Amino acid sequence: MMGEDVRLRAVVSLAQAIAAARTPRELWRGAAEAACDALSGSFGALSVWERDRGRLKVLVNAGARAPDEEEFPDGETYPVHRFPEITEFLHEQWAGGGAPRAWVETADGPAEGEHGYSHQRVDALRRRGRGCCVVAPIVLHGRAWGELYVARPADEPVFDRDDADFATVLAQVVAAGIAQQERLEEVRRLAFTDPLTGLANRRAVDVRLDEVLERHRADGSVVSLVVCDLNGLKRVNDTHGHAAGDRLLERFGSVLSLCGAMLPGALAARLGGDEFCLLTAGPSADDVVKVAEELCERAGGLKLGEGVACGVASTGDPIGAVRSARRLFRLADAAQYRAKAARATGPVVAGRDDAVLPLADTPPPSPQDRRRFRDARG
Repeated sequence: MMGEDVRLRAVVSLAQAIAAARTPRELWRGAAEAACDALSGSFGALSVWERDRGRLKVLVNAGARAPDEEEFPDGETYPVHRFPEITEFLHEQWAGGGAPRAWVETADGPAEGEHGYSHQRVDALRRRGRGCCVVAPIVLHGRAWGELYVARPADEPVFDRDDADFATVLAQVVAAGIAQQERLEEVRRLAFTDPLTGLANRRAVDVRLDEVLERHRADGSVVSLVVCDLNGLKRVNDTHGHAAGDRLLERFGSVLSLCGAMLPGALAARLGGDEFCLLTAGPSADDVVKVAEELCERAGGLKLGEGVACGVASTGDPIGAVRSARRLFRLADAAQYRAKAARATGPVVAGRDDAVLPLADTPPPSPQDRRRFRDARG
């Protein structure tokens, strides 16, 4: 039997592994590995119950994996009717307020005194040369979220009731870590998402643009920015009310998202007010311009709207060295300004319209111009 101080250190180690995780995958792997170590197992896994699809989905396999087990499997799922304990037996255990408990199964069937529906797990243990496993339900917000699974080889001692109780504690620590990460993910989502359209916001664009320009400087990959100003929003607000204006913004956001999907990895964003953008890294300048043309055409067909003024700046065009995000934004702004001034129905492209580069370097002085190009020092 493992001493209390050893188990306490194991719990602390698990909590630390979870706290150090920066992504969901790191959390899953850290939790499975730490739980496996804590229970002296050879293999650990974390699975989530996808209620809407009626299946258990394996998130991570850690430790001594069998040839058919990937670390982060894309398609390892099991219909819950093959493991009904998660919906039947376990639910009955805690539906009335009782705490969920882990249980043990062996290659010969359920361990003595244990409940469970063993046939599928028994088959898996035998097929992969494992002698026993302990399965601990992970409960989040009072509902079954998934399970923590730890196994030992056939020549190792079988898990006992004490191990199962400890696995229950470990699963509670994992649940707390998952809940914390979900809260952090929600905070990140809110911090980088425009609440009206659901698109990325300016903060998200700034972060991504810095990243892709760093890659551009390293390997020359093409970075393009499409800046759009939605025409006629003020008229819609004044004539039909702000609710109609919001609907126009949402509809254009959907069009922008649709067009962005034509460019692999594109980020569609609302910068604020009636200003939107697409940011791409990889697609050629010609491909981006074609999508910008499609965007302008689709925007022109929106009810109540008056189309968009669209400017494009791409490192794939002759625009000179782009050493900062501010510079690329200023070029796209200048192209957009030209499109708006000319009432162009299609995009104006920096490096293809001779007036854009000089305009970016010497922006219009008018204080009435709502678009003051981003910091003239760019």
